[in-house]
Amino acid sequence: MAEKVIRKRSSPTGRPNLRDYERECARFDWGKASEQLSGLPGGAGLNIAHEAVDRHVAQGRGGHVALRCVRREGGATSVSYLDLARWTNQFAGVLRRLGVEREERVFTLLGRCPELYVTALGTLKNLSVFCPLFSAFGPEPVEQRLRLGDARVLVTTEALYRRKVAASRDGLPQLEHVLIVGPRAADLPGTMGFEQMVDAAPQTFTIPPTDPEAMALLHFTSGTTGTPKGAVHVHQAVVAHHVTAGYALDLHPDDVYWCTADPGWVTGTSYGIIAPLTHGVTVVVDEGDFDTRRWYRILADERVSVWYTAPTAVRMLMRATPRGGPYDLPRSFDLSALRFIASVGEPLNPQAVVWGDEVLGLPVHDNWWQTETGCIMIANFAACDIRPGSMGRPLPGVKAAVLQQGPDGRAAVVDGKVTVVERPGVDGELALRPGWPSMFRGYLHDRQRYDASFADGWYLTGDLVREDADGYFWFVGRADDVIKSAGHLIGPFEVESALMEHPAVAEAGVIGKPDEVAGTIVKAFVSLKPGHVADGALENELLAFARRRLGPAVAPREIAFDQNLPKTRSGKVMRRLLRARELGLPEGDISTLETAGLVGSGAESEGSR
Repeated sequence: MAEKVIRKRSSPTGRPNLRDYERECARFDWGKASEQLSGLPGGAGLNIAHEAVDRHVAQGRGGHVALRCVRREGGATSVSYLDLARWTNQFAGVLRRLGVEREERVFTLLGRCPELYVTALGTLKNLSVFCPLFSAFGPEPVEQRLRLGDARVLVTTEALYRRKVAASRDGLPQLEHVLIVGPRAADLPGTMGFEQMVDAAPQTFTIPPTDPEAMALLHFTSGTTGTPKGAVHVHQAVVAHHVTAGYALDLHPDDVYWCTADPGWVTGTSYGIIAPLTHGVTVVVDEGDFDTRRWYRILADERVSVWYTAPTAVRMLMRATPRGGPYDLPRSFDLSALRFIASVGEPLNPQAVVWGDEVLGLPVHDNWWQTETGCIMIANFAACDIRPGSMGRPLPGVKAAVLQQGPDGRAAVVDGKVTVVERPGVDGELALRPGWPSMFRGYLHDRQRYDASFADGWYLTGDLVREDADGYFWFVGRADDVIKSAGHLIGPFEVESALMEHPAVAEAGVIGKPDEVAGTIVKAFVSLKPGHVADGALENELLAFARRRLGPAVAPREIAFDQNLPKTRSGKVMRRLLRARELGLPEGDISTLETAGLVGSGAESEGSR
């Protein structure tokens, strides 16, 4: 736990949205918070897309820039709120023409591009359900999620479709419509051109009455065992998106905002699309990949004022920008517009917070949430002191507690009851009292898993934390074996299953291994079937095999051969023991493993922490 405290400083705006933390927590009410939004005309309900786009047009801000799209090859184009309203109307019309009904699922497999925003918001206008996929997934994870989510529509590019969907299309009978963004070859059967369909649709669309509890978003999150879970969110979630972006990201209507999260993760939807647009800001959309100079140039050229990024990205910038070096890269760019930096996706080490303060002139504000929570739950705020290494304090309207642990590291549940840890500095499972609007409403087709997430009126996060005497929470570790690598949540079971499809592999065990840049990388231990030789050639073959099946973001980066994998009596590979041996830690002291911070946090369970 870091001793250093970075004191709050005056905001360049002179008016932070959260000025007095204790006072705001005492008076906050979610019912009154919903009054910040307008609702559909005539009291017809609450629709996310209306609050994010049409509301601003109706209030006379249609000419304000909604999206500032930075092209991969350079240059940028602007999309106004009026433009976005028209295009999303057209896409909603496309869905209606195709016969896509309310709560039917529309998936995207796209990078950062304007069409992603049009698809997301047009889907919500039609009362269909938006579900983004990570474009770096391999064919198997893509097929699995399309099948589990009952995909009716997929919007993607020709290249991604050919590589990751076409071969499995026959096994996805519910996937009736595939819309291709950009050039489309004439010999691509079973697809339609996105642009042609949108251009032919009318620019007006009336959003039907929308029940705030109607299903709106579906985000898949991995677990250590079993299939990925589809977390269901409703239109009412927009209240929490809006409020928390005001508190935790300090968004104001004139901000230029850049969220670097991949659109395939929940952060890319909640805080890359919905939350900033509800505040009427200009959202920077970068079509390119990470590059140190490119990122600094975007911050400078686009006059970014609020920047939401990931700890891995901060560490990569740190590596490229050593303090005291002969060439101070960030100071060669004009970053004077930047006033607030926040980070999410995995634990943010104290050195990164201090580096931001010393090199960029602004500390990095860490925050915590999960796919299931739908919005930021714990944060470091603009007008509050920062304790580097801390997740921060709960947002107004959020009740968090540390629960006493049982033998397995999770909260001890005795006769249906849990025990809240009252003393500061004691490790336990982080729990949240349900009641905020973006709380997930279930796991799609899996009531049992949903019910298992709660006990005694608390939502059990699976993260181990401690709370200090001043109410700041500190991440300790993950109570299960989920791996968070470069901000991506990876289920070991999914990787193990793919490896075991190789004809040489008998068994596999997967762990997270600390890495200076990515925070954690995936390492696999495999035992071989008779007749196969454990050598460098097979190692390279397995690495390539896994990358083809899972994609580079999920596949292991290291493989070790072990013919004697440690197992439980039931035959399950003991990942924690593998991790202890790999890191030279006591094999019987599980608490040492967790407090070492070596298991990626599951906050966002897919992208947030």
